Amino acid sequence: MSNISNTKVEAEIVSLLESFDAPAVLLSRDYQILVGNKHYRHQFGDEPVERHQFCYQVSHHYTVPCDQAGESCPLNATLESGQPARVLHLHHTPRGDEHVDVEAYPIFGDDGEARYFLEVIRSSRLASPDPRASGLVGRSPSFNRVLELVQRVAPSEATVLLLGESGTGKELVAAAVHEASGRAKGPFVPVDCSGLTETLFESELFGHEKGAFTGAQSRKIGLVEAASGGTLFLDEIGDVPLPLQVKLLRLLETGTYRRVGGIEAHKADFRLVCATHRSVKKMVQEGSFRNDLFYRINAFPIELPSLRERKEDIPLLVENLLRRCSPGRKLHLNAEAMECLHAYDFPGNIRELRNILERASLLADGDEIRLEHLPGECCERRTATRGGAGGLPTQSAEIVTLDEAERRYLNWVLARYHGERKDLAAELGVSERTLYRKIEALKKE
Repeated sequence: MSNISNTKVEAEIVSLLESFDAPAVLLSRDYQILVGNKHYRHQFGDEPVERHQFCYQVSHHYTVPCDQAGESCPLNATLESGQPARVLHLHHTPRGDEHVDVEAYPIFGDDGEARYFLEVIRSSRLASPDPRASGLVGRSPSFNRVLELVQRVAPSEATVLLLGESGTGKELVAAAVHEASGRAKGPFVPVDCSGLTETLFESELFGHEKGAFTGAQSRKIGLVEAASGGTLFLDEIGDVPLPLQVKLLRLLETGTYRRVGGIEAHKADFRLVCATHRSVKKMVQEGSFRNDLFYRINAFPIELPSLRERKEDIPLLVENLLRRCSPGRKLHLNAEAMECLHAYDFPGNIRELRNILERASLLADGDEIRLEHLPGECCERRTATRGGAGGLPTQSAEIVTLDEAERRYLNWVLARYHGERKDLAAELGVSERTLYRKIEALKKE
């Protein structure tokens, strides 16, 4: 492969690349590919690497570096700081798109300046941009930011606090943390804290001995003990009543517990992941959540985006959910139905989307889901001003500004176009950079 013969790259560096058990590539300061190891050639193929000069052309099919196309660029970050940098990207490969963890390292010359950059690329198994996958699926920037945080925290033992609206998939993210941790072979034990009454809390969490109370006819193992060697997921921890929070705090501070009716202390051995849709900081200020417990569980907070903050993922999620709720059928949404879902705010997030699609799949006799199969509230925002192509006003609608007309048209285009954005930019007659800037402006509205 390569331009390596035209450079003064040391043979030792080339040999170093081959020592990595993951794709590794040596880059120049201007993003030029100098050489890649065998794993890099296997991931991207010899032909695309040899045909393109720059890393962003191979991995993203961009015409400009990542940071100029709306993404974070590890090489640029390393160039600015002189320190290693790590980001999660979505790369194009001959096998399809893949989430990858990219680490960049500077290689300095005798003058102290970064002369080359080493990038090591490891595939992430936490999620997939493929609608046929199980577990987490997505490709939007907000989804990728969550995935990057999960990728960083999962190998540690740090307590994770998942924040976000109901229906955003917090349990799936918690399971992903578990699966990417050193405890993956242990159990993943979810606990719905909102369903634990004060009388059941200790018995459910810590277990009880035979005869500890009326009806306790045998010893019962608690959920803390069931999670030994694995991960304990406390869902809706914000719903734990204040009197019970001190018992949970004691478990976390001492790492021990006693079964109800028992005197022997048992050592707890679990990784803790918590989740809530509430603002725990506000609850602390109001006095309904213990300050000391909050700081125990808030070691590594991750904010999950609502569905309206990741609308680029709606077509992917629709296909994925339809496969799950109607296996064996080739269900799909027509253009009007998809536009309707894009315009909807989804207060119930992904859970609501799943319910909408399950209902629609039962109403659709054929393979096409149409407007009449969707709930009425989904299409309330399809107003008269969106009667023309691209949501532009018709002759009978009010006049809008050119900026508003462009915004509506771009929303209409994004709802229908599912190809490469570089191709969309070409069709719209603008540069990729201009298109990305306009899309980013839409997201901030």
